[in-house]
Amino acid sequence: MNRSDLLTLAFAAALVAGLVLKFWLASRQIRFVASHRDAVPAPFATTVALAAHQKAADYTVAKARLGLIELAVGAAVLLAWTLLGGLDALNRLLHGWIGSGMGQQLALLAAFALIGGIIDLPFTLYQTFVIEQRFGFNKMTLKLWLADLLKSTAIGVLIGLPIAGVILWLMGAAGSYWWLWAWSFWMGFNLLLLVVYPTFIAPLFNKFKPLEDEALKRRVTALMQRCGFAAKGLFVMDGSKRSAHANAYFTGFGATKRVVFYDTLLAKLSPGEVDAVLAHELGHFKHKHILKRIAGLFALSLAGFALLGWLSTQVWFYTGLGVRPNMTGPNDALALLLFLLAVPVFSFFISPLFTQLSRRHEFQADAYAMQQTSGVDLRSALLKLYEDNASTLTPDPVYVRFYYSHPPASERLARMTMGVLP
Repeated sequence: MNRSDLLTLAFAAALVAGLVLKFWLASRQIRFVASHRDAVPAPFATTVALAAHQKAADYTVAKARLGLIELAVGAAVLLAWTLLGGLDALNRLLHGWIGSGMGQQLALLAAFALIGGIIDLPFTLYQTFVIEQRFGFNKMTLKLWLADLLKSTAIGVLIGLPIAGVILWLMGAAGSYWWLWAWSFWMGFNLLLLVVYPTFIAPLFNKFKPLEDEALKRRVTALMQRCGFAAKGLFVMDGSKRSAHANAYFTGFGATKRVVFYDTLLAKLSPGEVDAVLAHELGHFKHKHILKRIAGLFALSLAGFALLGWLSTQVWFYTGLGVRPNMTGPNDALALLLFLLAVPVFSFFISPLFTQLSRRHEFQADAYAMQQTSGVDLRSALLKLYEDNASTLTPDPVYVRFYYSHPPASERLARMTMGVLP
């Protein structure tokens, strides 16, 4: 058996095994949540109403069932692109129309993205206008949804195609170590995006106003000073025009860092609770979680580009995934797409390692917040946010280990109550 056949066999086996595992995990989640629907867990019996608990259970199950359909369709589409020859057919078609060269390669990337977006549209629409609508979270009109779609598509074209063009050019012109140059360019772009996004891109979708509540502003400013954190400004985002979900986050990098509160969050939390939520986010900075994640992204992406640099020169990499490489033109776009399609199939099995690390970071941020603010406020704020976002209090433990980047409410609040710090 040659390398091409081995890759085909390994890819097919990983795809099937991953699909079976994902279906098993989703089925466990549905059964577990549904079986605990009729009783609020004892630690929350006096603070969470049965109706709110049941709403969270129903919301979780509805999303999981839609996820099962997405899994099946996604696996079929992935199989169609690769082993069934879809990507090869698209490449041949565009090659016949345009010929070889940069134009054909960019057209291949654009066509692939367009087809993928069209396939995803029904799921996005159903999630927004059926599930989110049914549970009272959706605030978007079809007009606003279409406007967002047009804006995001335009940004993707204006930014994505030039970025892709530079990487494709480096693949063809920078020699055998093109991947090192491409990685440097990609990382530089990501760092630039951290600076540019809050000022130029985010305002295209939402309105950001300076925080006007002077008492809250003084309180938040004092907290940040106490924690040794400086931000360019405190802003309120009109998240309520799209969703009833509440959130707060930091954005930007260096001198452009800013604190953003959803208007829905400020409407639901007391000043002390807002303080506690912000202190949790500051905990991530105190423990250098953001820098560690950026460093991890740098390392993983470097390894990925190096692997792509080697695989792109191997004929078996293309043929093993259902594609005949061009004999008279570049195959760089094909290599990029095949790599992006194949890597998630294999990397899914190590995803629990990353989610476990993320959950540990959340516990550390909680511990820091309890040192800087009231633990009572942090517990009540988290409970309100879990309830407001209809996050189930009874997720399946195995499902959590694979998918949850944040610990379940029961684990977080139990640690806070017991004073157990990571």
